[in-house]
Amino acid sequence: MYITDKTLKDLEFDTVLESMRAYALSDLGKEGISKLKPIKEEIELLAALHRTDEFLTSFSNNNRIPLQGFHALERPILLLGIENTYIEPAALLDIASNITTLHEIKVFLDKFDLLYPHLNEQIQDITDIPEVIPFIKDKISVFAEIEDHASTELKLIRKEKREIESQIAGSFDRALQKYLKLDYLDDIRESVVDGKRVLAVQATHRKKVQGNLLGTSKTGSIIFILPQATQKLDQDLQLLLLKEQEEIIRILKDITDTLRPYKAVLEQQILYLTQLDVTGAKAKYAQAIQGILPKLSIEKKINLKLAYHPLLLEINRKKGLNVIPQSIELNEKQQIIVISGPNAGGKSITLKTIGLLQVMLQSGILVPVNEKSEMSFFDTILTDIGDNQSIENQLSTYSYRLKNMRMFLKRCNALTLFLIDEFGSGSDPELGGALAEVFFEEFYNKKAFGVITTHYTNIKALADHLENAANANMQFDKQSLQPLYELVTGQAGSSFTFEVAQQNGIPFNLINRAKKRVSGSKVRLDKTISKLQSERNKFIRQSESLEVEKGKTGMQAQELVEKQGKMQEKLEQFYLLYETQQKMLQYGRAINEMANHYFQSDNKKQLLETFQKWIQAEKVKYVKKNPPKKLNKVEKKQIQKTEEKKDETLKTIEKEVLKEVEVIKEIKQEEIREKAIIIENYQFQVGDTVRIKEGWAQGTVEKVEKKKLLINYGSFTTLADKDQVELVKKVKQ
Repeated sequence: MYITDKTLKDLEFDTVLESMRAYALSDLGKEGISKLKPIKEEIELLAALHRTDEFLTSFSNNNRIPLQGFHALERPILLLGIENTYIEPAALLDIASNITTLHEIKVFLDKFDLLYPHLNEQIQDITDIPEVIPFIKDKISVFAEIEDHASTELKLIRKEKREIESQIAGSFDRALQKYLKLDYLDDIRESVVDGKRVLAVQATHRKKVQGNLLGTSKTGSIIFILPQATQKLDQDLQLLLLKEQEEIIRILKDITDTLRPYKAVLEQQILYLTQLDVTGAKAKYAQAIQGILPKLSIEKKINLKLAYHPLLLEINRKKGLNVIPQSIELNEKQQIIVISGPNAGGKSITLKTIGLLQVMLQSGILVPVNEKSEMSFFDTILTDIGDNQSIENQLSTYSYRLKNMRMFLKRCNALTLFLIDEFGSGSDPELGGALAEVFFEEFYNKKAFGVITTHYTNIKALADHLENAANANMQFDKQSLQPLYELVTGQAGSSFTFEVAQQNGIPFNLINRAKKRVSGSKVRLDKTISKLQSERNKFIRQSESLEVEKGKTGMQAQELVEKQGKMQEKLEQFYLLYETQQKMLQYGRAINEMANHYFQSDNKKQLLETFQKWIQAEKVKYVKKNPPKKLNKVEKKQIQKTEEKKDETLKTIEKEVLKEVEVIKEIKQEEIREKAIIIENYQFQVGDTVRIKEGWAQGTVEKVEKKKLLINYGSFTTLADKDQVELVKKVKQ
């Protein structure tokens, strides 16, 4: 892959990375973003793009990736590599926090593997060590202090320390009360020196108070004395504090020694968390610029639909301005596009948009385009954008550009995307233009893909002449003399040199003088191009208007067709209904007439004969209207086979259904038996609704005796044996 730092600088890729840095959770993540470059291996690039896309997807559902931040651990990991050292409690908690974070992410991604397959695949090679977490947290509190139960020795030391501290407090309070009564103390009574409580004694009573002098006030009027009674206890306390610190260091060394074998694992985890932080920052940046993963094509092509320049999008959004998206396509049939049009019309920004989006995609970053866009990967991306005068090498702009073109000619092939701004400029228009034509033809013959901006007429003409090249222009409103920032492919654009000069306040007489100095053919050509653009804009507006009207007419025609269809359907239904009703009336009259004859003659034989003749005549009429289809032997056999298959299928289904019925019948019978057992063993309660077996009247139990129930039927009560009664409804408890 050949994508130089100069190309990345030309396309302002570093500014994109700077914007993205703000979305990283850690300093390591920010540093990782700053180091982002186009990825050489296609498999690695595809994986990076899919991981970013999956991370972005997690923002729109309830299953967000549980990455809340992590710690760099540079010094702790360094200490793990040095024998007889120990890690401080706060740093040990940071290690436990990192291990916990990674464990939670691993569990999460295993659970949602179908949603995040590429993210889950990445974490599979990372070692998970959740067993280390309790070893640290059981001995260190959330306040980064060693717990009393971290060791038996520490527990005993701290118990003794608390007892001595209590004795010191009691001893000091007694001394305080003693000298307070003697009025030897200052108004502040006591103070703290070197972490010890001391008496604030008036200087005049210094010799009357027994104890160790630890300091004086600034004025010398107060002296601070540690009472003699607490001195011995304080010495014992200092020894215990020393023992406590030694035991804490021993415990920390023990924990550190346990972690030493995991040094490489912890480094691996930090590297993974950094990569995930970078992926998360890419996803958050994509969300901010509405970036997506476009369709990736195996064939070399760039088909951008409604593409935005991400930096321009961010700047204009802050200013409350709209950004006009661009659509452009490069493929084998349109490998080079020449963009022309007025200065400040958006040619350069369109060129940079194409290049920047391509570099972003090849660095694993999602791009702000429409979902119908298609992109592919290029081995080489070359740029020649802006004023490239080299002061250090004492090269003019044109010399530098020629040196650049030499490198282009060397690198260009079918896997190259090149972008050149102001192609051919920097030298005599005719001579430089001729050389630019030759370069153009070389790029074209090498099957390279490219976008060029130019004002040179000969370059526009060459693009129009070559089969797989095309002209494009940035639209310009001639009436308002304002750029429209809209790219249209298929036609070269006018530079609108004199119109732009007029807009910028150049006197009209100077513009006329300038026109006279230009050859008439050039002025006419520029006017023709300008007129063609105006006519094209007018044609586009008319086409859009016609499309709207066509759409309205089409909708109205569709509605009429639908209404006509519904009316036809209703008419057919009405006709069928009418025909059916007429037939029913006809049948009714015939049957009524036969019935009347039978009632008068009471002759059954005559009735049956008449009915048979009538029904036979109706059958003949029906057959005439619905003649049976004559079938050949093959069709008859086919129908017979179909019927036989249906019979076999029905028999099979019948057997299966009968089996199911038997199973269900057995289940139902079992349920009935279980219910009967429950009812038989049921202990009746007052308030139950019951009835006499084989009876229908329901009553309420008023009293329960050993073998009998008193049942209230509303208007009367009766006694009945329990075995004669069945439960209808239990009383509500």
